[in-house]
Amino acid sequence: MRTGDELPPLEIPITRTLIVAGAIASRDYQDVHHDPELARQKGSPDIFMNILTTNGLVGRYITDHFGPRAVLRKVAIRLGAPNYPGDTMVLTGTVEAIEDTTATVRIVGTNGIGNHVTGTVTFSMKDAE
Repeated sequence: MRTGDELPPLEIPITRTLIVAGAIASRDYQDVHHDPELARQKGSPDIFMNILTTNGLVGRYITDHFGPRAVLRKVAIRLGAPNYPGDTMVLTGTVEAIEDTTATVRIVGTNGIGNHVTGTVTFSMKDAE
């Protein structure tokens, strides 16, 4: 791993099941994450993914790439365009900094509307046991 290395993209289909399951798993019972009619009444065209699901997918992107020795230390993300059912989010990353066994990767997740998530993930590589 070197500064400037790009991670391969990860395409994640955004399904109703993923949105609702993520909201339930993170105990986010806001109606905009599971009830299309109430989401429309609040001005959204449909239900949309919550930030905790996005946070989990960003973490998964890092640990899938770097393996089980990667330990997340800091995830700093910002949401932009909502993830609606039927779209695909594509996560990409670039290694931004490396210090000893700790690295920071800049993350961007795009969908058909624009940038859904941007930010950085800092992780360390634990020693093999």
